[in-house]
Amino acid sequence: MKELINSSIQMRLFSTCLALLAPAVLMAQDPARYVRPIIGTAKMGHTYPGATVPFGMVQLSPDTDTIPYEMNGKYNPDVYRYCAGYQYADPTITGFSHTHFSGTGHSDLGDFLLMPANGPVQLNPGTADHPENGYRSRFSHQNETAEPAYYKVLLNDHHITAELTATNRTGMHRYTFSSGDNPHIVLDLMANLYNYTNKNVWTFVRVENDTLITGYRQTNGWARTRTLYFAMTFSKPIRRYGHQNIANDVYRGFWRKFNQTENFPEMAGRQLRAWFGFDAQPGEAVTVKMALSPVSTEGAVNNLRAENPGWDFDAVRRQGRDAWNRELSKVKAEMPDEDGLVNFYTALYHTYLGPTTYADADGQYRGIDQNNHRAEGWTNYSTFSLWDTYRALHPLFNILQPTRNADMVRSMLEHYNQSVHKMLPVWSHQGNENWCMIGYHSVSVIADAIMKGNIKGYDAMQALEACAATARYKPYDGIGYYMQLGYVPEDKNSSSVSKTLEYAYDDWCIAQVAKKLGRNDLFTEFAKRAENYRNVYDASTGFMRPRMSDGTFRREFDVLSTHGQGYIEGNAWNYSLYVPHAPAEMIALMGGKKQFTGHLDSLFTMHLPDAFFAETEDITREGIIGNYVHGNEPAHHAAYLYNWTDAPWKTQERVRMIIEKMYKPTPDGLGGNDDCGQMSAWYLFTALGFYPVCPGSTEYALGSPTVVSADIRLENGRTFSVKTVNQGAKNVYVKKAVLNGRPLDRFITHNDIMNGGTLVFHMSAKPVK
Repeated sequence: MKELINSSIQMRLFSTCLALLAPAVLMAQDPARYVRPIIGTAKMGHTYPGATVPFGMVQLSPDTDTIPYEMNGKYNPDVYRYCAGYQYADPTITGFSHTHFSGTGHSDLGDFLLMPANGPVQLNPGTADHPENGYRSRFSHQNETAEPAYYKVLLNDHHITAELTATNRTGMHRYTFSSGDNPHIVLDLMANLYNYTNKNVWTFVRVENDTLITGYRQTNGWARTRTLYFAMTFSKPIRRYGHQNIANDVYRGFWRKFNQTENFPEMAGRQLRAWFGFDAQPGEAVTVKMALSPVSTEGAVNNLRAENPGWDFDAVRRQGRDAWNRELSKVKAEMPDEDGLVNFYTALYHTYLGPTTYADADGQYRGIDQNNHRAEGWTNYSTFSLWDTYRALHPLFNILQPTRNADMVRSMLEHYNQSVHKMLPVWSHQGNENWCMIGYHSVSVIADAIMKGNIKGYDAMQALEACAATARYKPYDGIGYYMQLGYVPEDKNSSSVSKTLEYAYDDWCIAQVAKKLGRNDLFTEFAKRAENYRNVYDASTGFMRPRMSDGTFRREFDVLSTHGQGYIEGNAWNYSLYVPHAPAEMIALMGGKKQFTGHLDSLFTMHLPDAFFAETEDITREGIIGNYVHGNEPAHHAAYLYNWTDAPWKTQERVRMIIEKMYKPTPDGLGGNDDCGQMSAWYLFTALGFYPVCPGSTEYALGSPTVVSADIRLENGRTFSVKTVNQGAKNVYVKKAVLNGRPLDRFITHNDIMNGGTLVFHMSAKPVK
């Protein structure tokens, strides 16, 4: 009896220990449970909630409306809300398309929209006010689920449950029809996220047999010429099908001999919508698989066979979640509460949404020269929003995803090789250069990788030559003037101050790589160019100021305005701090540490007039602290600049304030566009306690971590751990930071991280002044 009692006590103790350990074990095995893809889908976060896998080519997600890009021949500002196709406040869903950008401030894509329906076939989307007039449907967030690699929603008007999952190159839909009244699926080849007039150049659909459909779509949108192919297959035979050609292009030529509106196996035209009907009983599901290819319909079919040959939707969903858990588990974080875990792992999720794979399973892809190429032994990537992501996303990849980042560098170098301009990408996607934003920040990404030793699969010297050639390409965006005068003149090229400062930083990056590789000629050339930031500093005002081609500063000068003053996505207050490669020299130029500290203080505390918000379309009051605009990138490093003054404790104070105000576990929880992961990468670095103020340098500035602890599992097999002592909401200040027993003073190096070990922050409620 005594043995039974002891055994019972031991079992209860064992069960208690398991219960205490269970959350930690579960988190280690399934960090995806903390990811909320719905974060950032409200207001201006511009994220999407749908199904995708890490760096996947398919982003299968609901679209909630389609807004004309132009109204009465002018740009329609309302279209800006739909960069990702989904707005949380919208009451209807128009369908589920297969390609989306995450967090951008401009858009394209929204390819191959599918929408299940029943009853009479309607081949138009209807309107949000009257969805019954088209194929769209009302929905409720109460009947919506968004998880990594899985999305589910009830379409109220059709009484259809829609579920989505994905592999890298395929999207998988499962539609459960509650009614047997003519169940069908609409394929809308006109739908796109920015409803450009005449965006479609041509579309083609071919019914190969009673379950397989192939086709392509060629568009002229943000990307000037983009062709994407698909192969779509159904789990049930098609019993009837038809199409509508809005422009009647299809009736040209010999095809007019046939009745092409129903059961005709080839459909073509600029504005095409098709439908496919099934014999499905009430409660029966129809599963659809769609594979994409940048090369051919044959490539799409092969991708389907390679990645998603079966019909087990739940198995594909599990595989997708497993893929996410493998990547998310590279950082095992402990936060003070569950909201912190949600913010952390959702940010990590968002950083892994791009750049995206852009190649078939056999490595073939469409290059910038519009020819087909093959990536052998590496992965070709697209969606390079480099003006945003060079700052923190790619530096984060050099820690968490070095092999992928090396492939991204190689993708940029292949872009250079295929470019008639012999330029590295500026903002590129799917075989196109969009020339969006400024700078030549591929240089920064490449330099950061080389300086941190991430040279895999590409030649560093050839990469340096490509960087130098890009920086010397005079026809591009004022570079000719910049090389001649030492600055970009505002009367010759707009946003001149921003361009001068960003070119100078990129030039510094080239100089560092040249020095590392022993190219003294290039080092001398670009080290001199890196000093050009001095040429736009106006000592009489204390700000960087636009200069004219005759050498004078522009007379009309408003330090708060964001338009027409020589800046882009920022004003004089933000951009005057942008000398990331020489902060000490910048501080001296601006009057020394004491005066500069006061300037930084004012940035975070000043009050902006209403006129400031009236002239910005992508910034809300929620995205601004004083005049610090976290929703735009130029000042993302600003809070860390106190580390170069006598008040480093103010960095700790500011970054904790920014995290508290700008990141929340809610649909409107991002204080601006996530910008292909840059906003999320800023959060992750800051939560871990350090930040890359100057990519291309091997140094990170210390801040104030929000994690209780974090273990980073590096590709080299080592682990770098961050631990905090006395972590708490009020303990935002760092009493001391110790790396493997060695005290640190404000900075940590990349080698310190990659060598592994433990960084301990001792936190306090009082600053160490």
